[in-house]
Order: sequence, then structure tokens, then C-alpha cells
Amino acid sequence: MNERVDWFFDTSVLLTAHDGTRPGHAESLRLMRRANRGNCACAAHSLAEFYSVLSRLPGGRRQRPDFAGALVEDIASRMRIVALSAEEYAETIRTSARLRIAGGTIYDALLVACARKVNAERIYTWNQRHFKLVAPDLADRIVTP
Repeated sequence: MNERVDWFFDTSVLLTAHDGTRPGHAESLRLMRRANRGNCACAAHSLAEFYSVLSRLPGGRRQRPDFAGALVEDIASRMRIVALSAEEYAETIRTSARLRIAGGTIYDALLVACARKVNAERIYTWNQRHFKLVAPDLADRIVTP
């Protein structure tokens, strides 16, 4: 894929932008409001993760499935959605295994693979540590909002 985007959003940024109780909400929301298909992307997996988290939040913050679905539609309409092919999944897993990446950090590796696919200038996340672990070569691009 020869695409290029200015910004790639991790699921943590999407969730923080939509949940006013999270630290970093204002910064994430400000960034989201500037997002469009010309400058921004997120992983297809992030849409499912976003929906899952919003529809099961505790403490009265849980969103009805239809509302969470509408928020997913809004995100999908505002940015490019990046999916990996089966071979790209397999290659990411092989590389992660060689780097001894274990557990749930594989999901961060898959998100970084999506960011690489669109040659993102900035990769926004609230989980810099894991992202830099799986992509030390992109450390200067991995930032918080």
C-alpha cells in the first residue's frame, strides 16, 4: 500500500476521545475533531475493540449497543480504516515471536503493522511503552495526543 497518512490512532485514543472520565480526554477529543479521511487512519481491529469496550464499560458509562455502533460508524466515516491481509498478520506474528513479544502486546504489534501499512507520520497512543517495544524504529513517531 503506497498510502500515507499524517496520523494513525490507536484504540486508546479513540476510547479516550469518547469517554470524558479518562485522563487525556480533552487532548484526544481535540485531535479527533481534526481527523478526516485525508489525514487520519485507524486499524479495523480498533473498531471492534472500541465497540467492545464502550458496550461493557462499568459504572453507568456503558453505552447501548446501538449507540456504540453509531459511534463506530462515525469513526469509520471520518478516517481511513486499515486492515491487514492474512500474510501481513502472519508476518507480524512471526516477527513478534522472534522479538519475544508475548501476550496481549501482540495486538499492539498488529496495530503498528497497520500504521506502517499507511506510512503514518505520527502514531497516537496512550500506550507508548508497548508501541515502542514492538517498533523501536518508529519511536520518534509514537506520541501521545
